[in-house]
Amino acid sequence: MTTAPDEAAVRDALRQVIDPEAGLNVVDLGLVYRIDVAERLVQVDLTMTTAACPMADLIADQAHDAIAAAVPPGTDIELQLVWEPPWTPERMSDLAREQFGWQAR
Repeated sequence: MTTAPDEAAVRDALRQVIDPEAGLNVVDLGLVYRIDVAERLVQVDLTMTTAACPMADLIADQAHDAIAAAVPPGTDIELQLVWEPPWTPERMSDLAREQFGWQAR
């Protein structure tokens, strides 16, 4: 019997993935739309701040690698880049807003 991946561990792993243009992690930027975990499967929906983001492939690859390092061996990872709903700054954490000098919500 295998141990199911832990959603919190996946989210923590994704905090290690930094958007190089913003200098913040993808979780605090609000780019992670969904994390679903099952016994041998992790599904993540990830977006970018814009569909024209030149770093999308790099960020997606880094997210996949970070998840793979945080889950039990043999876990399948499905990372999907999504565009709906469109990302807006309202999705950012208070920490991210503070770093940009924006008002906390």
